[in-house]
Amino acid sequence: MAAKRFFDDDDEDHPNHKRIKSRPSFASVIREVVMVNFFENFCSALEPMLRKVVSEEVENGLKRRRMSSKLRSPSMRMIHHQLVGPSSHTLQLSFAKSLSLPIFTGTKIVDADFNPLQIILVDSGAGKLPTSLPYPIKVEIVVLDGDFPNNNDEWTTEKFAKNVVRERSGKRPLLTGDLNLTVRDGAAYVGEVEFTDNSSWIRSRKFRLGARVVHGTNGEGVVIREAVSEPFVVKDHRGELYKKHHPPALEDEVWRLVKIGKGGAFHQKLSSHGVHTVQDFLKLFNVDSSKLKRIIGVGMSEKMWEVTLKHAQSCVMGTRVYICHGHDYTLTFNPICQLIKADLSGQVFYERDFKTMQTAYIESLVKDAYAKWNSLEVSDGLVYHTPLLTQDLWLICIRSDVNNPV
Repeated sequence: MAAKRFFDDDDEDHPNHKRIKSRPSFASVIREVVMVNFFENFCSALEPMLRKVVSEEVENGLKRRRMSSKLRSPSMRMIHHQLVGPSSHTLQLSFAKSLSLPIFTGTKIVDADFNPLQIILVDSGAGKLPTSLPYPIKVEIVVLDGDFPNNNDEWTTEKFAKNVVRERSGKRPLLTGDLNLTVRDGAAYVGEVEFTDNSSWIRSRKFRLGARVVHGTNGEGVVIREAVSEPFVVKDHRGELYKKHHPPALEDEVWRLVKIGKGGAFHQKLSSHGVHTVQDFLKLFNVDSSKLKRIIGVGMSEKMWEVTLKHAQSCVMGTRVYICHGHDYTLTFNPICQLIKADLSGQVFYERDFKTMQTAYIESLVKDAYAKWNSLEVSDGLVYHTPLLTQDLWLICIRSDVNNPV
């Protein structure tokens, strides 16, 4: 019986039975302690590194924000551009100035100041500041559809190429002349370029000029965006019969001046008073400007008048002179009735002397010469200036004013 009770001690149903708990080994305890110490040491070493990285990123973020705020100023953008240099993604060709309009077939294309077109390289990312590359680039001039680009700002090289306009079937090349040029130091001038056909046959009825880098000539592989001009109409050469001349010639009919239309009201008024040419216009202006303005009438605003006069005064006068002989004087005029030399009682004086000599006597002599202009002696030659007005001339003028009141 005792033996049986011995075996029953292992019975799990025995109410007083107590299980013996297993204890961790010494090795496992050591391993756990080592792992805890490693983790603590790792975190202690990692914390300053994380603090440094976070601090640097915050500082860089603040610097970028401050720089972005400063670069909103045009002057700061210019300084940044000079220090950093142009980005290869923002380089673009550009026409330095707008074109002179209107444009006729067979006529050289020039800019608004009547100078050769200029192509420049700009950094569009820095407010289109002029820039340059350390090597030359080959550029070609092409004709584009007047409707390109649709949004005026964005286009791809592929879209640019698709909108290049070619000549009509059986016609000469649409654009002829010096179509290829080399841009050095960020600029190049376009030579003789002209259209051979008008723009009336395409849907937009307008062309644009474009400039692009010739494929394969940009050795450094820098991406340079194309230049696109403003849209314009090209008219047949016969339209030049009504074109204004820049500069006008003295013998040009007066309607060649801007703001005076051929056969228009201003043209008819001037013609009815004997003002037929640009020379006539300028002669009357120099002798009696108020009369010239009365002839034109109130239909021409002051701004229009200034534009017309400026255009007329841009003419080239040459070296022809007109000589008027009197009893005790000889007056020499340029082609627009400006006194440039006077021989008064044997003393010779020149143009710059008359600036301080606005007397009624001199004015009366000039008006008298203007009245008989067609009978004046005409000569070719330069007139040289002499020293300033002398006291003797003042005495002559004063005596003349007294003896010849106007």
